[in-house]
Amino acid sequence: MHTASVITLSDKGSEGLRTDESGPAVAEMLARAGYDITDTRILPDEMQTICDSLNGMAGRVDLIVTTGGTGLSPRDVTPEATLSVIERRVPGIPEAMRAAGMLKTRRAMLSRAEAGILRGTLIINLPGSRKAALESLEAVIDTLGHAIEKLQGATADCGVEEKENH
Repeated sequence: MHTASVITLSDKGSEGLRTDESGPAVAEMLARAGYDITDTRILPDEMQTICDSLNGMAGRVDLIVTTGGTGLSPRDVTPEATLSVIERRVPGIPEAMRAAGMLKTRRAMLSRAEAGILRGTLIINLPGSRKAALESLEAVIDTLGHAIEKLQGATADCGVEEKENH
């Protein structure tokens, strides 16, 4: 079983001014997929706070999923925070999420979500709305286990694994 943490980025949610639904919904989807959810938290859209959380969790869990802060608002800094701490980008993950989103709404192209690796932990940014977060995660969730296994040192050839599993 892989471990995961979910960080919700929401100024109003972190101040208790609104109930954010995206983080709990994402945690539930991950749990249904077999992930052990070790931590969930709501943070304000503050660059240093996000960086500190990502740095504190990385290396302790297999997957960190963020929700929120990926749009065009001046307060949306999740991608910048993610890029400032990761060691390597994994651009195919947000590309796949945006491509899947574009099948539902042209506004999916406005997502600035990123994905990358920090100390062996895969970090993925999701949009902040419950619907968009779940749709984005659904687009990639079946591949995340394989990505984590590769990060943990699995050496089997990807093509061989795919043929064996299909």
